[in-house]
Amino acid sequence: MSKPIRLGIAGLGTVGAAVVKLLNERQQRLQAALPRRIQLVAVTARDRTKDRGVDLSGFEWVDDAVALAVSPDIDVFIELIGGETGTAYDAVEAALRSGKSVVTANKALLAHHGTELARLAEKSGAALKFEAAVAGGIPIIKALRESLWSSEIRRVYGILNGTCNYILPLMMTEGRAFDDVLAEAQAAGYAEADPTFDIGGFDAAHKLALLTSIAFGTEVAFDDIYVEGIENITPADIDAADELGYRIKLLGVALKTDAGIEQRVHPTMVPKHSAIAEVNGVTNCVAVDGDDVGAIMLVGPGAGAGPTASSVVSDIMDIARGDRTPAFVRPAADLVPQERARMRAHEGAYYIRMSVYDRPGAFAAIAGRMAEQEVSLESIVQRRAHRALPGIDAGRAPGELTNVVLITHPTTEAAIRKALEAIVADGHIVHKPQMIRIENL
Repeated sequence: MSKPIRLGIAGLGTVGAAVVKLLNERQQRLQAALPRRIQLVAVTARDRTKDRGVDLSGFEWVDDAVALAVSPDIDVFIELIGGETGTAYDAVEAALRSGKSVVTANKALLAHHGTELARLAEKSGAALKFEAAVAGGIPIIKALRESLWSSEIRRVYGILNGTCNYILPLMMTEGRAFDDVLAEAQAAGYAEADPTFDIGGFDAAHKLALLTSIAFGTEVAFDDIYVEGIENITPADIDAADELGYRIKLLGVALKTDAGIEQRVHPTMVPKHSAIAEVNGVTNCVAVDGDDVGAIMLVGPGAGAGPTASSVVSDIMDIARGDRTPAFVRPAADLVPQERARMRAHEGAYYIRMSVYDRPGAFAAIAGRMAEQEVSLESIVQRRAHRALPGIDAGRAPGELTNVVLITHPTTEAAIRKALEAIVADGHIVHKPQMIRIENL
């Protein structure tokens, strides 16, 4: 029998401990499907004394992750430390330079250094696998690399962050404010103590960068993604969306256009009876539109110890079978620089909410500014006045504020933004207008 493939794991948090447990408990099942046995031989983490709920006594403990990465005693380095720089980057780079294959769940690392690391892996003859870096237990990377490879992909989109997808439906069903639901998500362990990466859209953007590269054959270009989070979504927006027949979701969208690749993460209104509107809680979903396969959607757990560990082990199994497919399918030298489509050229319908002084001429002025930019309005709804104002600024007349909701016909983002700039300058509204893109998925 051939020699086993020896594994070293760096990072023994929730996912790392789950990988150890899975390898221990499923060894017989895994062996039945593989030409070579896989054997965990060494581990490393910051705290040797911490109880992780798994027996680590049979494995060598290495104090330094980089030392483990280049150890002659392992063949595959599994990076579960996290972070785009520092120890995670140093260890993965060292492993690849030494010719060792790498399995990682580190989306931030790959979103910022993916093309560079892919080149390094190919140069040394190593594999670089990262199924667990995108959408947890959903096998979307494998689907794009294998099952959908013959199809010309037009669009990849989805719900890529479970924290946001937990918060927004609760705001709708319970009528609660964003900060209140966020605090509950943190208490339940669905949001970090510092939730910026989740609610700000950056976590979803990391994942979208990887999907875009595989789907369209481009270099990884995280910095080209337009990113907008859910921090400014209010109960008023949730209620208006519901009345208009929509749900609000944080979506990541990568779209191939004549002007280049459009990558964006932002709150989006989707029809309430669409499949993606029904995906709630910490669940993720990824949809792919291709010329031969049409529309495909994969739905499942986007995080968690078990699902993520399952994806990590799936990558290990591929390496054991001898799979050395380039990280982004095409050889790194063939990945083309991404031609970025300007976000302001994006076309679609928009929801706009404004707090408007209820006084003569205000609504006509707003409609006029829209007409100047050739923005056609599908509807304009005046909601009841929500508070009386004795005067906000010295230069503004007293009066009541009323919420005005506009729904536009498809137009460009540049036109919408120019119209809103003029409306703000006219002084008929207070606060920054709320703008949410509408996708009829």
